[in-house]
Amino acid sequence: MSSRQGIVSRLKQKKIHEVLASGKRMDGRGLEEYRDIVVKTGVMEKAHGSAEVYLGKSRVLVGVSVQVGRPFEDTPDRGVLICNAEFNPVAHPTFEPGPPRAPSIELARVVDRGLRSAEILEFDKLVLIEGKDVYMVFVDLWVLSYDGNLIDAAALGAVAALRTAKRPVHKVKDGKIELTGKTKALKLRKEPLAVTMAKIGDSLIVDPNADEEEVMDARLTVTLDEDGNVCTIQKANWEGFTVEELHKALDLAQEKVAELRAHL
Repeated sequence: MSSRQGIVSRLKQKKIHEVLASGKRMDGRGLEEYRDIVVKTGVMEKAHGSAEVYLGKSRVLVGVSVQVGRPFEDTPDRGVLICNAEFNPVAHPTFEPGPPRAPSIELARVVDRGLRSAEILEFDKLVLIEGKDVYMVFVDLWVLSYDGNLIDAAALGAVAALRTAKRPVHKVKDGKIELTGKTKALKLRKEPLAVTMAKIGDSLIVDPNADEEEVMDARLTVTLDEDGNVCTIQKANWEGFTVEELHKALDLAQEKVAELRAHL
């Protein structure tokens, strides 16, 4: 970072702290307010399921594809779910082409953990031949535009895409897998959604934008299912949370997840 960039960053941090201390945010939102959310489904013709999520100026495209493959060795009687994330280099000046970097790996991992921990799919019913052939469900996340809080957008998009997904139907004949030409909806057991909060100074805010993420002391993402059960908690950055802050964050997550769910 150049000296000029460092000065600008420090000035931005100071201004954000000052505005938050007054109970407001730089973009005019309240501390516990989400940006505008738009969810579109069926946006990719060749995918088995798809969704596009706009969270403020952040934009994430999600595609679901299903194919037959081998199960994991430790779960021979269960289907497979795999999440991948890719950051489009034009989405933000800091995104570069090439192998996956830490932010994209983290995004895929957090969304994946939320889906798995909630047991979103009936994995035991995605088995064709135990230990040999199962349905593998791939959830691909593409970040098309970045202005903070990609996790909530991606998690919302993943559930929306899986909700609309239809997998090809196969049958087992003489020990071999054959395609029937039919499709079947993926049945969702749960619908886990993520609520992300950032700690900046003494303030706890919901849905941090890019500027707020740049200066935040810590980040906490809570994934909950539709019954309010906590599926996963993910913390980022070095700063910690007090017990009081954690309780407040969990209460906030329980409250705000209902707003996200209304967009499904």
